Amino acid sequence: MPTPPDNHTAYHDLSRIFSARHQDNRVLEIEILPPGLGPLLQDGNSIGITKKHLVQAFVIARRIFFGASNKVSVFHNACGYEDECETPQNEPPVQKQREDLLNATEIILLFDCEHITACNWRKKRLTALIQRHDPADADHTHREMLARELDTELSLMTTYLCSPLHRHTKSPTLWNHRLWVLTQMLGLRKAGLGGSFSQREDNGGLAWIHEMIKKELSLVLRSGELHPRNYYAFNYARQLLDIFLKICGGTEDTAALAGSVIHLVLDWCLAHPSDISGWMFTLYLLDTVHDEQIHTDGIDRVLRFAVDVGWEGESLWTFMDLATQSPRAGALTKDLQSRPPWDRFAAPLLSDDRPEKGWKAWLGRARTVWLAGHMADNWADG
Repeated sequence: MPTPPDNHTAYHDLSRIFSARHQDNRVLEIEILPPGLGPLLQDGNSIGITKKHLVQAFVIARRIFFGASNKVSVFHNACGYEDECETPQNEPPVQKQREDLLNATEIILLFDCEHITACNWRKKRLTALIQRHDPADADHTHREMLARELDTELSLMTTYLCSPLHRHTKSPTLWNHRLWVLTQMLGLRKAGLGGSFSQREDNGGLAWIHEMIKKELSLVLRSGELHPRNYYAFNYARQLLDIFLKICGGTEDTAALAGSVIHLVLDWCLAHPSDISGWMFTLYLLDTVHDEQIHTDGIDRVLRFAVDVGWEGESLWTFMDLATQSPRAGALTKDLQSRPPWDRFAAPLLSDDRPEKGWKAWLGRARTVWLAGHMADNWADG
């Protein structure tokens, strides 16, 4: 059965866009258009495509991808450095076929973000490149080439994870693939630094880690905005931080790394106070930082916000209840002299003999303060 010409048109439209993206490693923002628009609109890095046009492109991309599975030199040996003179006559060069495969997998993942076969082919291609040019032995030119390929893969994942698409921002396949790519970049960076991330000023290893953490966290928070309660995104942030924290090793470096992003995450949580995934990630950060003052200041900021705006949502008060139970909250529960200004609010809830526990107790205390009109008095002393 012949393929409708519209399918080829749709495929070539998207293939052209993805090929152009490779040239300058751009991050695109892609969204699905309603049927009355399109079929394809482009304004700079912003792409709009109708679902029908995407399906048509996917049909051709899938045919190209699985059609290549019978060509061992193209599909299975993903690195792509064979002698192109070996290419049979009447067939495109091997490198051209691989470029078509790359575009096909990108279109497939745009249509189906959980297409593990396409994702694994991309991972195998990068693995083959790394194995062919061992970062520990490769010269500076080869390391730059590998870094460029990995960075291009990261920008593709950013395109998917930060675009207003229905499933991509919460895709376990895409988040796991991004974590794998970051791990490879970390190994490449480590090899370039002589095998270790030291604290020497001329090394720059820890500075690179701090910069990477903030960059990745901004992506996670953007995905959290696009898809509320994005557990996969925040779990990715936990896994990435765990990897980097192991590299840092020392307690001071660990605290500095986690502490450097707490305010950024708290800003996001206070702008999205009903998102429990963000609050649980904030708890993870506070538990990672071995600094009682940072812990206390964070709780103080959240409580002030909740009382000032009259917030009654469960997520925020659950955070308050769990955060004050942490061993890091020693200033809240042990030392009366160092308790924060809002002690009159929190003290009844921190008592071991309080009749009611949990987030509802915190909310009940807040309602009591609001009804009694004592909020201004309690806060004036602070």
